[in-house]
Amino acid sequence: MDSSLTLRQLQQPRSNVILRDSDHSIGNLRICRRPTSLRRRLSSKSTSLVTRTRQIITAKKRIEGVSEELNKIASQNLNLASTRRRVRSAFVDVQQQLDHVLFKMAPPGIRTNEWFEINSRGVEIFCKSWLPKAGIPIKAALCFCHGYGDTCTFFFEGIAKRIAASGFAVYAMDYPGFGLSEGLHGYIPSFDALADDVIEQYSNIKVRPEVVGLPRFIMGQSMGGAVTLKVHLKQPHEWDGVILVAPMAKIAEDVTPAAAVLKVLALMSKVVPEAKLFPQKDLAELAFRDPRKRQLADYNVISYSDQMRLRTAVELLKATHDIESQLEKVSSPLLVLHGAADKVTDPMVSKFLYEKASSKDKTLKLYEEGYHSILEGEPDDRILDVLGDIVSWLDFHCALK
Repeated sequence: MDSSLTLRQLQQPRSNVILRDSDHSIGNLRICRRPTSLRRRLSSKSTSLVTRTRQIITAKKRIEGVSEELNKIASQNLNLASTRRRVRSAFVDVQQQLDHVLFKMAPPGIRTNEWFEINSRGVEIFCKSWLPKAGIPIKAALCFCHGYGDTCTFFFEGIAKRIAASGFAVYAMDYPGFGLSEGLHGYIPSFDALADDVIEQYSNIKVRPEVVGLPRFIMGQSMGGAVTLKVHLKQPHEWDGVILVAPMAKIAEDVTPAAAVLKVLALMSKVVPEAKLFPQKDLAELAFRDPRKRQLADYNVISYSDQMRLRTAVELLKATHDIESQLEKVSSPLLVLHGAADKVTDPMVSKFLYEKASSKDKTLKLYEEGYHSILEGEPDDRILDVLGDIVSWLDFHCALK
């Protein structure tokens, strides 16, 4: 599941930050209004604040149906990629046996491969591919961008296999700090750098022998939709089409923190960037309409579900503001899919994106009663319908090439 930053959750700073005439208060940290005093107070308290946040141990929900040993493994601190990789290895077989349409109806014969690459910044990136079974010609390459807190090694496994069975080579990566890639868990020091990491990795993918010369598409889900849009805006002529699933593309004005609050948060993010100061709710109830599937979200054992790190929150706010200011520059063939009852990212924002984009070839599909995770948390028939819509759109646009 995508433990995504909900747009409405961005209202939290307004309630947690008490603004007075003479000071600002954030939690137990009192910040003087004058910039010089602000820096001095932040510097003197930053060490203790970071220490306190590091001492916070989030009680992880017990996973029903697995052994005490596996629950103990899943409860480990996941800050380091090495730990996340061990935890994933312990659960990979269990995950594939879950009673979910994406796993139990996975097409046979899909060729998969996993590997690590050191990128130009020296970060070890986890990548995975799903190719059609031998003998089926590859129509195009589809590169995927996952949501906040997520990984490409859980629910997306089943999504990728079904798309690959229709003749597409599917590729995915975990961002630095997420999933199996190196980096502090849940930490985005720069959204621009993250987008550049994605561009670099998928530039390498596009010249692989099995897909060189074929159409190439990029698909992003939730925060991954923001990543995808950022990538497209940076290289507008490099993709034959963009697919966005419940994208985080704009922060609504009524849930954006006040300007004074944003200034304080931006300054604090430079002093204690890794501090976990933003409340993080369990979004499974909001994201998964099917209660039975909602319970399976607990098996996404390497997802990031702690409080959001301060720099990460500031970077997401900055990124969506930047994307919003450039939506008219979105020019690629565009497919936007969104649950009409989504309370994590607003379907009206997808409508706004659809209207603003300059693409001559664009489609918006809103799924009645659909929640946020329309590819993972809906009834089986809805999940298969959404996957069918993606494949049909890809087939149509491949035929145009």
